[in-house]
Amino acid sequence: MTPSPEFTGKTALVTGASRGIGAATAIALAQAGVPKVVVHYGAFEDGARRTLAAVRGAGAEGEILGGNLATTDGIRNLVAALRDRDIDILVNNAGHLVQRASLVEMGEDLYDEIMNLNARSLWFISQAVAPAMIRKGAGVIVNVSSIAARHGGGPGATVYAASKAAVAAMTKGMAKELAPKGIRVNAISPGTVDNYFHEKYSTREMLDGVVRATPAGKLGTNEEMADVIVFLCSEASRYVHGQTIEINGGMFMV
Repeated sequence: MTPSPEFTGKTALVTGASRGIGAATAIALAQAGVPKVVVHYGAFEDGARRTLAAVRGAGAEGEILGGNLATTDGIRNLVAALRDRDIDILVNNAGHLVQRASLVEMGEDLYDEIMNLNARSLWFISQAVAPAMIRKGAGVIVNVSSIAARHGGGPGATVYAASKAAVAAMTKGMAKELAPKGIRVNAISPGTVDNYFHEKYSTREMLDGVVRATPAGKLGTNEEMADVIVFLCSEASRYVHGQTIEINGGMFMV
């Protein structure tokens, strides 16, 4: 990827960047010419340090920032750490299924953990960085939703799907509020990506079934998701507001 001068002087924050889509995005932004990338992680610090090394290897400055976004206190602590920072590009990627649970199995603690991690944290982190963007009259926020938001999710993933539907709704609402202030807000909606998420929560049989049902005949990659995020951060998407871009190899058509 050829570095672009449009990112000169910018600082990006990518949440959940210790692996998967977040790590690929942090690296892709550095490769695209963003000179400083803040790598957030929840619990996997070793992964965050590997991402940081790759960001620096791509020629950008970087730092890691920890915070458990599955808890209210963790969200509050990260928000407090961000209030004095000047963030130009925010990628709200942190999220997880946490645990598959049916309607009758879902307890309040698990419900809160899923909603905190996928939706609540996104809202309050965006709230923390938006004032600096508003003062400058410029900024970009990219959220990560999921195809689950459109079809209700797989077995035991209903609350996760609902949290990702909230992400899509927040994206539109935030975009309407912030577009007049020079800030663009959009989202991506990944289909099934061949990464740690599905290593943990899906069987090989399940993934093979998805491949057979996908018109493109393959699972997505972290890098394919990151490429669209970089596009949404760039001037190439300067008139794109409030969109959730489906990236699923055509799976949503079938």
